[in-house]
Amino acid sequence: MKLLQTSVLASALALAAAAGAPSPAHAVDALELVNATLDQASDLAALPRQQVQLKRPPFVHDHDQVAKGGPKVVQFTLPIVEEEIVIDGEGTKMHAMTFGGSIPGPLMVVHEGDYVEVTLVNLASNAMPHNIDFHAATGALGGGDLTVIQPGEEVTLRWKATRPGTFVYHCAPGGPMTPWHVVAGMHGTIMVLPRDGLKDGDGKPLRYDRAYYVGETEFYIPRDANGNFKSYASHAESLPDTLAAMKGLVPSHIVFNGAVGALAGDNAMTSKVGETLLLVHSQANRDTRPHLIGGHGDYVWEEGKFNNAPLKDLETWFIRGGSAGAALYTFHQPGLHVYLNHNLIEAVLLGAAAHIKVDGDKWNHDLMTTPSPVGAIKPDTDLSLPVAK
Repeated sequence: MKLLQTSVLASALALAAAAGAPSPAHAVDALELVNATLDQASDLAALPRQQVQLKRPPFVHDHDQVAKGGPKVVQFTLPIVEEEIVIDGEGTKMHAMTFGGSIPGPLMVVHEGDYVEVTLVNLASNAMPHNIDFHAATGALGGGDLTVIQPGEEVTLRWKATRPGTFVYHCAPGGPMTPWHVVAGMHGTIMVLPRDGLKDGDGKPLRYDRAYYVGETEFYIPRDANGNFKSYASHAESLPDTLAAMKGLVPSHIVFNGAVGALAGDNAMTSKVGETLLLVHSQANRDTRPHLIGGHGDYVWEEGKFNNAPLKDLETWFIRGGSAGAALYTFHQPGLHVYLNHNLIEAVLLGAAAHIKVDGDKWNHDLMTTPSPVGAIKPDTDLSLPVAK
């Protein structure tokens, strides 16, 4: 609580200074104002508390789709991990900054009206200060103003989930450090479900059998004079070249879940014919265009906000930079489905693609079949198209 008071006080004094007020003379008044504000916080002693064990994306922790009982305090612990990672099959390395040791950070799920209580831990082995900004939260830069912590420190932030939907969270230490920390991996999503669950445009309930979280990230790996990707001994050493590469706005990689092929092959997402999948997709920095090859978006919250009616039957949907969206699809055919960013240059050449392996015993020939097998072109076949007159 003392750290919270100090952080709020610092923010109040900074705002006062920006407004031209003589902040030192008003420090005592500002502290009294902070204390009075804290006294106004809801008394949550009577609310149940739920400690959640987060899962590494694309997986999502266990949760109820329809809330049971009234609001509760949902508690998460989120360690910050700085580490060198390999981001493609060529062995390209970068110094990543992560929430929870993964890119993206884990998906958190609560219900509208719940209180989110996140303990952010900046490991002593890290080199830099960090914080967290929740787009779903109200005030204090989404919590970023209250959560700046140095290596070896931790802080607990509590905020009320008042708006249902999918929302990005990310590190925002200020200045050029904010975009650098984000494209180095420090972003994730929180999903605030309506208390009575998801609904279609007519108010009918929608449910899903499985949920996956895909976080899209673009990396800016500097190159040497010969065009080869460079590696560095530390985050600090990489910073000048990385900032220069970022200013060019030309990513070296655009990936799902931290690396090229991270969700392909043996790491593919899985489902079954007849199952309904919820796909949550975020991009903290750039626009993207998710598409499911061989499938559709049955119901899509393109803007990620569950108070709005979902769009239906989309082929490709649009996720704005700095936001997260959600899509439901029920599989009708077995086999490999490719889920990608339908800027095909970014998907095929830069890495923004994933696989979904769908199990099923029977192929539905009514939906698709080959009445004529592959064979040589018949001789003397006229393939010209008639000219309209």
